[in-house]
This record gives sequence, C-alpha cells and structure tokens, in this order.
Amino acid sequence: MAKRSRSIYLIAFLLFVGGLGYMIWSGVSQNGVYFLNVSEALAMESNTLQSARLFGTVANDSILRPDDGLGATFTLEDANNKSQTITVAYKGVVPDTFDVGSEVIIEGTFQQNKFMAKTLMTKCPSKYQKENREKNNIKNG
Repeated sequence: MAKRSRSIYLIAFLLFVGGLGYMIWSGVSQNGVYFLNVSEALAMESNTLQSARLFGTVANDSILRPDDGLGATFTLEDANNKSQTITVAYKGVVPDTFDVGSEVIIEGTFQQNKFMAKTLMTKCPSKYQKENREKNNIKNG
C-alpha cells in the first residue's frame, strides 16, 4: 500500500512539474516578440521577423476601411522619419481613438510586403492624462 501511495505522489509531482514547465515555456515564447519602430523593422530581413510589435504614427489620408466596418488598412510611418513607412492590414475591432496622426502599437507578422496585424492599440492622447485634464478644468471653470 505504501508503494502505491508513493507512485501516486510521484505521478502528481511529475504532472505538476510538467505543467509548470509548459506555462513558463509558453509565457517566454509569447513574450519573445521584437518591439521596433518602423525604420528598425524595415532594416531587418522579413524572414527574421517571425512576429513583431511595431510603434509608429498613422499616415495622412492612408486609412481604408472595409464595408463591414471591421478592421482597416493603413500606412504606418516612423515617428522620427516620416519617409519610412509600412502598409498594415488589420482585421478586427478598431479602437475609437484610431485616426490619422494617431500613435499606434501593432503586433503581428510580415506577409508579402505587408504587415498583418493581429492586435491594434492606440496610444491615448495627452488630453486624457491627469495633468492636462486639471489644466482644462481650470480653463473651463
């Protein structure tokens, strides 16, 4: 009976260690994404970038939205060098603050000279920051 108890504890311990190892491995592999600006991404070979997180600004007059309203295709330009651009295709719900000139962070992969974004986040405008809200309240109050 004691040998059977040990076997059960050993199996439970191995399952626990295996599950913990899998969680650590999957967490590291998901977070192993390059975070780049547009010019850095363009300087890298596309086959090197399995997945990447890019930061940039939505270029003027570059937003095309499909008829169903989900997603957008747009040009992302480097924040420091406006001549460095990447075409981005995103399918999903677009944030309300997404517009021309918005600073965005996208995550996805390069496919056929286009960046296929699976996530799209906009950087909140400074008007939402606490200091600026207080300044605006003083002016309006």
